[in-house]
Amino acid sequence: MKPPKIDTTEFRDHLSNVTETGKRIWIYPRIVVGQLYKLRTYFSWLLLGFLFGIPFVEVNGGPLFLFNVIERKFIFFGVTFFPQDFHLVAFGLLTFIVFIILFTVIFGRVWCGWACPQTIFMEMLFRKIENFIEGDYRAQQRLDAQPWDTEKIVKKTSKHVIFFIISFLIANTFLAYIIGKRELFSIILDNPLNHISGLVAIVIFTFVFYFVFAKFRELVCIVVCPYGRLQGVLLDKKSIIVAYDFLRGEPRGKKKKVEEQPNPLEELKALANPNANKGHCVDCSICVQVCPTGIDIRNGTQLECIGCTACIDACDEVMVKTNQPTGLIRYASLDGIEQGKKLSFNLRIKAYTGVLVALLGILAYMLITRSDVETTLLRTPGLTYQEEKGNVSNLYNIEILNKTINAMPVSLRVKDYPSAQIKLIGKPLQLNKSDLTKGSFFIVIPKKELESPSIKLKVEILSNGQVIDEVKTSFLGPME
Repeated sequence: MKPPKIDTTEFRDHLSNVTETGKRIWIYPRIVVGQLYKLRTYFSWLLLGFLFGIPFVEVNGGPLFLFNVIERKFIFFGVTFFPQDFHLVAFGLLTFIVFIILFTVIFGRVWCGWACPQTIFMEMLFRKIENFIEGDYRAQQRLDAQPWDTEKIVKKTSKHVIFFIISFLIANTFLAYIIGKRELFSIILDNPLNHISGLVAIVIFTFVFYFVFAKFRELVCIVVCPYGRLQGVLLDKKSIIVAYDFLRGEPRGKKKKVEEQPNPLEELKALANPNANKGHCVDCSICVQVCPTGIDIRNGTQLECIGCTACIDACDEVMVKTNQPTGLIRYASLDGIEQGKKLSFNLRIKAYTGVLVALLGILAYMLITRSDVETTLLRTPGLTYQEEKGNVSNLYNIEILNKTINAMPVSLRVKDYPSAQIKLIGKPLQLNKSDLTKGSFFIVIPKKELESPSIKLKVEILSNGQVIDEVKTSFLGPME
């Protein structure tokens, strides 16, 4: 069966939310509460709970998540990462990118429609508030068109005040991810004049969030976010996307009653099936009305489509009312629509999966073998050696990074040189939790035991009698 011919003159060559002259078209999405919309709402509540709750959850006295870019300190699931662990972060990001590619190849933009913070905040929070205050999409159009009377002033002011308050809460939540809840609470309870720079940053980010959700809206997905453009490279005919079944739907048209037919035989056929020459699409355009980016899903895959499934709910509702099977718009692949093929584990998916599994294995190994402490030991620059009473000494600087959330005492020992002594300068070394400790010390070795003017040493770092790290260094002595 050949696919029906679609009138390509209906396809556009410009963005859906701008006119041909470049003027922006404000989008008033119609809300249809279907099964997928309800599922998305429940899932959004769960994600919003995680988003606003995670910064305030502590594990063993520390935050569960922290992204402190200022101090270059990151915590994931209670595990602290420092700049010294940058290779782990880079490899983790590479693994995540491969996962996104694999996920997009198979399921299209499910992330955008179901889990992206922009979509969740816009469609499941700000849009709901807007509809509660101003009414449905028709009421919003009337309100924007009417003059600035009391009703319009009250509704617009109420909406934007609430939008600004929510934006302020979002900005503070993201700040908690960066500096931690304790620091955030101390700033909130302290005199604002003591934190002018932080207050200015919060106000700026509040206005940014407010502008995004009150004015910029779908342009974030269409103009700013690069993910929509990536789908043109990542998707193929086997990818599962929100798709219109043109085999069923075309040719689209209103379902009409049978008109008088000049030919009695044709009249009998028309009476038996008055819509025989029509597809299932009744051309009601509700799928366009509900789209938050203003596209017509019947034109095929488009970069503006965020996979929100609003058109699926709308179309299913129309199909039920017209006594036709649901699923005219559904999750499907192009091959699934044209040839009835189901998703298969093809070579492309196998290749991506193999690479992803390998990367996950390497990342897991790197995390498991990651040491609890990391030591940097250097001889003090500009100094050679000192001789005193038959002994030779070298001065060293040491930095020990404690990656754990536990404080611990440490001591130093020279390996393979039992007669070597370590003399600390200042107080004994003490590792605080998730902190960097610095110190200086001398290594003293009897001159008679030096085999050459430069020897290699191994210094062990011990805590409670257990070796927790080992570093190599050099020791200089006099020329024979």
